[in-house]
Parts: sequence; C-alpha cells; structure tokens
Amino acid sequence: MSGRLVPIFEAAVAGDRRMMARAISLIEARVEGVLEGLEGLRARRSDAPGAPQVIGITGPPGAGKSTIVDRLVSVARRDDRRVAVVAVDPSSPFSGGAILGDRVRMDRHAGDLGVFIRSLSSRGHLGGLSRATGQVVDLFDAAGFDLVVVETVGVGQSELAVCEVADTAVVVLTPESGDTVQTMKAGLLEIADLFVVNKADRPGADRLVRDLQLAVELDQARWAAPVLPASALEGRGVAEVVEAAAAHLRWCRVDGRGTWDERRARGRVHTWLDLVGASARADALAALPADTLDDLRAGRISPYGLARP
Repeated sequence: MSGRLVPIFEAAVAGDRRMMARAISLIEARVEGVLEGLEGLRARRSDAPGAPQVIGITGPPGAGKSTIVDRLVSVARRDDRRVAVVAVDPSSPFSGGAILGDRVRMDRHAGDLGVFIRSLSSRGHLGGLSRATGQVVDLFDAAGFDLVVVETVGVGQSELAVCEVADTAVVVLTPESGDTVQTMKAGLLEIADLFVVNKADRPGADRLVRDLQLAVELDQARWAAPVLPASALEGRGVAEVVEAAAAHLRWCRVDGRGTWDERRARGRVHTWLDLVGASARADALAALPADTLDDLRAGRISPYGLARP
C-alpha cells in the first residue's frame, strides 16, 4: 500500500509542481507511506551547507518578516536562482490564512515558475514551526531549489527550532520589539546569525541597533551576528541582508563547519523524535478503549493516573 506514494515524490523531485503540492499535503497529513517517500529522497544538504541555502526568518508578529521574504525572493530571482518558501501559518493551511492575508505581498511571485510558495499549519507545535517543516525542506532540497526560505509563525520565545532547519537564522525586530534584555530572554540572541532591525526610520531604531551590537560583542563564542537596519517595505537594506546571509554561509562552509554539522545533527534527532512521538500518540489514542476515553474526557479518571506505566 505504502509504495504507491513513492511515484508522487519522484514526480515532485522531477519538477512536477502539482505533485510537489500533493506530496507536501501528504507530508502534513502524515499519510501512511510518506516516510518511505521521504526516505528515498537524495537531499544534497546532507553532505555540506549551501545546496540549497536555507534561510530561516523569525521574530515577533508585525516585524515585517513577510515583506523581507518577498524582497529576498526578488533578489534571488534576479540572479536566476530557483526559490522555495515555507511560510508557517498558525491557522489552517487550507483557509488562505497568512499566505493570502498578511503575506499578500508575495502574490507577485505566484506566476513565476522559478518560485514555489507553500503555507504550512503549525497545528500548535511549539518552536514556531510545523512538524512537517523539516521534511518539506528536505523535499525542496531534493527537487533542486537553490534557496529555501522558512518564515516562522512569530511566537517569540519558542522559535528556537528554526536553527535546526536553517543554515542561517535571521531574526527580524522593530523599534517596538522591546529592549535587548527581553530579546535575550526570548533566546533570540542565541539563535540569531543575523539581526535585521526593520522599519529603521522609526524612533528608537538606532538605539536598538546599538544595543544589539553591544550584546553581540559580549558573545564571542561563535559567529558574530551582524546587526543591520532596514526598511523592507521600501527595499532599503535588503541587499545588505542578502550579502550578510551569504557571508554566514561561507563561514558555515569553513570555520563554522562544526557548528553547522551540530545543528544538522540536532535537527535529524529532533525530526526522528517528532516522528516517533506522533506515532506513539496516535497508537496510544487508538489503543484506548472508548469507555476509558469517555471517562477521561468527563473527568471521571485522571490523565496522570492513566498515563502511569
């Protein structure tokens, strides 16, 4: 039964956009046979960073992440690079959600065959990503895209998971994002390979840039994350973001190779844990007698007692 899905993944990798969309839907739905299709992929990024380059865009809601993604796509297409975008949406992936709402600016790329944009639902998954995100990135990798951009939900403190998927994590902030201490508490200082202070024409932007630069200077354990002011809506500062991401990728290939390898190793372990965890939850629910489930829902038995081995 499961082998029937393999041709769908093979067609997606070969460039069939309809089959690419279908394969992603199958991944999201965790249909039986999907793991076999994924296992047969030849992901180039297993060996070295940069093929494709995977950039994660994260930060609080309203920071302008979607506008920056749109600009990055435009720059990449001018260089004739094939681009895939994974936009993680906190609502249903079938409702239109953010991809048709606050991501409307990416509509101009919809007719470009060199661009593939897909919205995924986070389905309440912590980490700002959908459980399917890493698997979809692997699919885009095997399909030969040159650049993959992952835009996260923007939930703040839980967005650390973007590091396990992306080569370069870009944290987008605005002057209204709060002080640097709160940023550091959210863990963003630890995950950022590049800071972008967007809407830099607003009051407080210069101070936020200086505070972030000072915070980065105090953390000399690894790559020193550049802090770049930008106004994505006007296109200012985007070229500098592209160059900084390219510089970080070059670092990953040489001096930072150990850091990159460790990120990818953690990503593979967490992908496995997500997969077996989801299977275990489904199996446990299927094995629970209907009357026991009714008792649990009604509060007649405790979830703690029921979970005891």
